[in-house]
Amino acid sequence: MIVGLAPGLQGANRTGRPFTGDYAGDLLYSTLLEFGFAKGTYQAQPDDGLTLVDPGPTSCLATLESGLAARGHRLRDVSTILLTHIHLVHAGATGTIVERVPHVKVYVHERGAPHMIDPTKLLASSTRLHGDQMDRLWGAFVAVPAPNMTVLSGGERLEIGGTPVRVAYTPGHAKHHVSFLDEHTGVAYVGDTGGVRVSGEYIIAPTPPPDIDVEAWEQSLDTIAAWEPAGLALTHFGTADDVPAQLGAVRESLRWQADLAAEDDQEAFMAALHERISHAAPHDVAEFEQAAPLDHLFLGLHRWHSKQR
Repeated sequence: MIVGLAPGLQGANRTGRPFTGDYAGDLLYSTLLEFGFAKGTYQAQPDDGLTLVDPGPTSCLATLESGLAARGHRLRDVSTILLTHIHLVHAGATGTIVERVPHVKVYVHERGAPHMIDPTKLLASSTRLHGDQMDRLWGAFVAVPAPNMTVLSGGERLEIGGTPVRVAYTPGHAKHHVSFLDEHTGVAYVGDTGGVRVSGEYIIAPTPPPDIDVEAWEQSLDTIAAWEPAGLALTHFGTADDVPAQLGAVRESLRWQADLAAEDDQEAFMAALHERISHAAPHDVAEFEQAAPLDHLFLGLHRWHSKQR
């Protein structure tokens, strides 16, 4: 039985994270392994910290902090942010977190990085969609200093706090979209490429402007499937354990919505999609239409169709 360990001020206490500042972790872990109470490997990295994938908008930062606190952590424990893409609902709080925790490293696709440093164009694009609701929806968007960012192109294999993480470029929802595979757990963090799901099995492909590319999205689904992940972590919302079913449902939704939008009638598109959601997920209609506003879905696909003509 382990009664207690009290690392000194020159040991793990200097990091605020137990067993990472001295050799306490090596001694403890080897003992646990010897008696069958642990498996895997221990890596004594005092700076590994917590990793956040898509921290969300600044308007929800208090909710994020509450979630961390419920798990015994604080914002200052965060050392890494992985961004699947830079839409405000995914990446908006990043600069504020870096401002408060200056050592945080941010990983972002090369097409998104310039807009994290200077968000002028990103905010202008979002304002065209959300108008005077920007502050209420997203809160402040603070620029991220370039030295805090690592720029990705896809194909990298990262080492994040001792965990090997593979990166794939997965455009379709956005030109700056990447997905991450945690090679220890087999879970793929797929952002919006993996679709929107609320509480049941019904899936919507979120297709807002300006970057929707249906063919590229379908190729990205193939890229994720080729990883053969054990599960998918969806930003909206939760996890999907049946990976082929989830990816297949996204593909079906994407094509159904694209075909409907080809008729070039926003009102008819919104009415038909609302009816479909109401039939398939009657208890989740409001949540779906908040996470993926129907007019935005039409506008993204309408723009894509216009480029094909």
